[in-house]
Amino acid sequence: MMCVSRLQWVQLAYMNPTAPSKRLQSARSLDQISVTSLKGVGPRVAEKLTKLGIYTLQDVLFHLPLRYQDRTRIVPIGSLRPGAQAVIEGEVDLTEISFGRRRTLLCRISDGTGSITFRFFHFSKAQQAALGRGIKIRCYGEVRPGKVTMEMIHPEYQRVEDDEALPAEDSLTPIYPTTEGVHQLTLRNITGQVLEYLETGNYGLTEWLNNEVLSVFPSSQALPSLTDALVFLHRPPPDTSVERLEQGFHPAQQRLVFEELISHQLSLRKLRQRVRSNSAYKFSGHGKLNRLFLEQLPFELTGAQSRVVDEILQDLACGHPMMRLVQGDVGSGKTVVAALSALTVIESGYQVALMAPTELLSEQHFHNLKQWLDPLGMKVEWLSGKHKGKARAEILERMKSGTANLVVGTHALFQEGVEFNNLAFIIVDEQHRFGVHQRLALREKGSRDGKHSHQLIMTATPIPRTLAMTAYADLDVSVIDELPSGRKPVKTVVIPNTRREEVVQRVRTACSEGQQAYWVCTLIEESEVLQCQAAADTEVLLQEALPDLSVGLVHGRMKSAEKEAIMKRFKLGEIDLLVATTVIEVGVDVPNASLMIIENAERLGLAQLHQLRGRVGRGCAESNCVLMYHAPLSRLAKERLAIMRKTNDGFEIARKDMEIRGPGEMLGTRQTGLLQMRVADLMRDQKLLPFVRDSADLLLEKYPDHVDPLIQRWIGDNVQYGDV
Repeated sequence: MMCVSRLQWVQLAYMNPTAPSKRLQSARSLDQISVTSLKGVGPRVAEKLTKLGIYTLQDVLFHLPLRYQDRTRIVPIGSLRPGAQAVIEGEVDLTEISFGRRRTLLCRISDGTGSITFRFFHFSKAQQAALGRGIKIRCYGEVRPGKVTMEMIHPEYQRVEDDEALPAEDSLTPIYPTTEGVHQLTLRNITGQVLEYLETGNYGLTEWLNNEVLSVFPSSQALPSLTDALVFLHRPPPDTSVERLEQGFHPAQQRLVFEELISHQLSLRKLRQRVRSNSAYKFSGHGKLNRLFLEQLPFELTGAQSRVVDEILQDLACGHPMMRLVQGDVGSGKTVVAALSALTVIESGYQVALMAPTELLSEQHFHNLKQWLDPLGMKVEWLSGKHKGKARAEILERMKSGTANLVVGTHALFQEGVEFNNLAFIIVDEQHRFGVHQRLALREKGSRDGKHSHQLIMTATPIPRTLAMTAYADLDVSVIDELPSGRKPVKTVVIPNTRREEVVQRVRTACSEGQQAYWVCTLIEESEVLQCQAAADTEVLLQEALPDLSVGLVHGRMKSAEKEAIMKRFKLGEIDLLVATTVIEVGVDVPNASLMIIENAERLGLAQLHQLRGRVGRGCAESNCVLMYHAPLSRLAKERLAIMRKTNDGFEIARKDMEIRGPGEMLGTRQTGLLQMRVADLMRDQKLLPFVRDSADLLLEKYPDHVDPLIQRWIGDNVQYGDV
C-alpha cells in the first residue's frame, strides 16, 4: 500500500483543476477539506503551513491566536504614552535621512494634537518618496521615548487618500503562532476565508461534545457552541477586554479549554489501553536474589520503598507491559527500588537496561549497582559514548550474548549497532531530560516475539498530583514519600556574593570539623567550556585562600578516568572541598558532605537548585546550603531563592516550579505534542481536571465513536509519545 503524508492525503480528493469554490462544494465537513482549497494557498504555502500543523480547513480554525492587538480605535497623537501600542492617523510634516552610526529614515507626522517620529533602519528610495510632505497615513506601532518627540520603530502603515474614509478595524487583531515564511497577514487571510465558509452555513464543524458532556462543565454560565467560540476568538468584537482574553477565562476560551483537556485525557487513556493489550513476560517477585540483596544492605528499606517495590513486582507479574512512574524526592532511595525490581527480572534469565541522562550519573549508577550486585554473581556493564575500539566491542558482545545481566548507560544504549540478547526491563532515570525519540528507540530494542519490555520511569523532580494525573494518565504512579531515618532537613541561607569571605570562612570551619563541602560554579552563558573554566579558576582561588585544605575539581570536560579518580578521593575523604560545575546535579552520593555552596544561584531554576542541594544532607550531620547571588536580583530570581529558603519539600518546590516555568518545560515534553496545548493551561485550568476525567469516562462509555475524531482534532499525529 502506498504511504502518503497527511497533507497529501487531504489533497488527493481535491486534485481536479476546478475553481476553489467548486472544490469546496464537494464536501461539507471542514476537517475533510485541504487547506489548498483556499485562495492564495498553493503547494509552497501549504508545505510551510504543515510546520504549524495546518493541513485542513478545520486545522486553520484550531490554530488559535496567541494574543491580540486593539486596532479598532484611532488614538490622538497627543494622548500617546511610552509603551502603548496604538493606531494613529496624521499628516507627514517632514521626511529626511539621518546619517549617524547607521543610516536612518526619519518621518515626522502630526494630527493637530501632537507629533511623533517614525524611525526606519531598513528602507528604500521608493518608501522615502511615498512618505512625502502632506501625505496622510494611518499606522500601528509601539510608542517609545525619542530625542525630540515620541517615536515608533518600523510601524505598520498605509496611505489614506483624501477622498477616502479608511474604516477602522471592526474586531481585535489576532496575533498567531507562526513559522518562517508564513506572515501574520497570510494567517489572517486564510482564517478569514474559513470563517466566511462557516458563516454561509454550508460548511461546518462537528460538535463532538454533546449537551450531556458539556453539562459536566462546572459553571452556571452556559458555554457557547464550538462554532461561536471559534468565531469569537478569531475575531473578538471591539468592546472585548484584551486583558480578560489574556487571562484565559472568557467563556469562548473555556469552551475550547474543556474540549482540549478532554482530548488529551482521552488520548492518554487510549494509549494506556493499547499498552495493556500488548503482551509481556511475567516475572514473580521476592525471589532468592531479592532476599540476598536485602540481607547485604547496611540499612532497612523505608515503608515507602517497600510499598513501591511491591507495586512494581505486582506489575511485573502481570502479562502486559508495566508502565510505571516512580517519583521520589532527592535522597529517597529510588536506586535501591530499581535494583530490587531489576533482580526479579534477572533471576528469570532476562536482561535489564538502565538509562541516565549524563555520563556522571550513569557512572554513579554503574558503581552503586556493581557494588551491590557483584557479590550476588550478577554481571553489570557500563556503556558510555567514551568507550571506543576493542573495549566497546567487548561490551557490545557481552550485551548481545546475554552475559551482561544489567547494562547502565546514557543515550549510547540506543545507538545503532547496540543489541541486547533478551532485554525485558527498561529503567529510565530523570526521564524528562531525554527526548521522546530517544526513549522510543530504547523501547524498540526490548520488543521481540510479540512481547514488549516493562518500563520503569524514575524522577527526583516530583510532579504535582494534579499534573501527574493529567499528563501521565497512561502511567501508573508510585510515590516514595518518606526519607531514610536520621535524615535532617538541609538549612538554606541566601546571601550576596559581597560576603564571599564569610562563606570561605564557613567552609574552613566545616572542613576543620571533619566535614566535606561542595562549591558549585555556574555561568550565565550556556557554555560548558566557559563553565569549566570558571570552575578551574575558582579552584585556584580557593586553594590559595584555604591552603590547609585539599581542594579538588570536577567538570564535564574531564576524561572519565580522571573524573572517576577525583570522585573516588572525595568519597574516601581525601578531598575536603570539591569545586564543580552543575555536572554533579544528580546522582552523587557522599554522606560526609554537609555543606553546599552554589555560586550565582540566581541563574538556576528551582529544580536544579533543589537537586544540587540534595547532594548534602545524606548523612547524620546537620547540613547547610548557601545560595550566593550577584545583585541586582530580578523578581523571578527573588521568588525562586525565597522558595528554596522556605522549604525542603520537593513536591512544594515542584508545584512552584511549574507555576514559574510551565508544565511543558518542567516535563521536557515540548517536542512531543503532550502539554503543547493551544488554549488550555494546566495551572490556570486545574480546577477543571476532575470534570475533564468525568467527561472522558462518559465519552468512552456512551459515545466511543466521538473519541478518535476529538483526539485527531486537537492532537493530530502527535500521539506516539505514549509508546515511550
